[in-house]
Amino acid sequence: MFSKILAEFIGTFWLVLGGCGSAVLAARFPELGIGFAGVSLAFGLTVLTGAYALGPISGGHFNPAVSVGLWRSPAGFGGIAIGLALTLVHLISIPVTNTSVNPARSTGPALFVGGWALAQLWMFWIAPLVGGALAGVLYRTVLQRDLEEPAVAGQGRR
Repeated sequence: MFSKILAEFIGTFWLVLGGCGSAVLAARFPELGIGFAGVSLAFGLTVLTGAYALGPISGGHFNPAVSVGLWRSPAGFGGIAIGLALTLVHLISIPVTNTSVNPARSTGPALFVGGWALAQLWMFWIAPLVGGALAGVLYRTVLQRDLEEPAVAGQGRR
């Protein structure tokens, strides 16, 4: 269990360093021009690389909401799909909310900022955890069942 917790800690550190670090540097040095797309890619690529590097040890979630969504789920995952999905989420929502869909990632910066950031932190825990749980239920009730049903000869998969 210690190695799993350590792997998740390292992965979360990597995510905060790569994602938040790029956001801070992009804001501080606008002439570099990484902008929203660069920050979005930084978050996606840190999850992608962390998932493949640390996933065999801990599952590579680095996000309590993902852990909730994947609870007693099948082993294995697609690090590329997860990383690219996170990139897309950030591309869509950084201009709207400065985005964080990871409660653990939200907590560290909120502790440093204090005040208003801590007052809003509850929403950055509740929304992703509820979303992760709903995604897990959706997968188990709709998608997993459909994937497990054998195709009837001549009808193909529905």
